[in-house]
This record gives sequence, C-alpha cells and structure tokens, in this order.
Amino acid sequence: MRVSGKVSSGLGRAHVFMFQKHYQSQFKGVLGVGAWPGTLNVDVGGDSMDAFLQLRVLAGLEEGVPADSIEAHRIEGFERDGKSFGGATAFRGRIRRAGGKWEECAILVPDLTRHTSTAEVISGAFLRETLPCSDGEEVEIELN
Repeated sequence: MRVSGKVSSGLGRAHVFMFQKHYQSQFKGVLGVGAWPGTLNVDVGGDSMDAFLQLRVLAGLEEGVPADSIEAHRIEGFERDGKSFGGATAFRGRIRRAGGKWEECAILVPDLTRHTSTAEVISGAFLRETLPCSDGEEVEIELN
C-alpha cells in the first residue's frame, strides 16, 4: 500500500508525547530504534485518501473493511502523574521525497486525534533533514 501527500506543519505538541519512555520502548519494537521526538505531518489527498482511510479502519477509528492486509502494531496508552496518554496504532513502512532515498518509518494513528486526513509519520531520524523536505513538498510512503 502506498500513501502520498504534502508535508505540513503540525501544532508542535508531538514532542511531549514522543519523549515518554513508555512510548519510546514501544516505538523501538516497531521501528527497531527509538523514535525522533516529533512527527512529520503529511496531508493526504486524492487517490491516497482511500488507502489512509483503510489504515483508520484497521486502527478501529472508522467503520469498514480494509482492502489490504497491513500489519498493525498496537501502541498502548498509559497514565502518569494524573495525566492520560492515549494509545495508537502504528503501520511500518518507508518514506521518501520524489526520487530520493528511502527512510524507515511508521505511520502513527492515535486513538484520539483531530487529524482525519493527516498521516503522522514517526522515524528514528529527523525526517525534515534526512529526506530532506519542507512544508508543501510531496512525499511518498510505502507500507510493509
């Protein structure tokens, strides 16, 4: 399955979640390494929207039957100091900018999110530098 879209700036709050040791140990199980403390937001559109909706179905956020069988990795939520940190579903893959080098990554679909057409991409690398990419540039994600 492939998902493509344009890089966009998020709210800048992902690092609060990404720094949590409980999440990092689970991200390491998905990525093989700890995740960079932030996400790369990719606004999905056009033909890729159907594929992204299939991921949301697999994550239990939408109703329907996904056409592809993509392995879902559960990221368990937790509570710390009276704060609740929700769970998510991760889908392993790789990402690149047009014609560029592939980087290992995962699309993270949080259980609680306002993003219905934005893929949140995690990686062991700071993707804005390693791809490199900027807001508005097209990227392609190929899921395993």
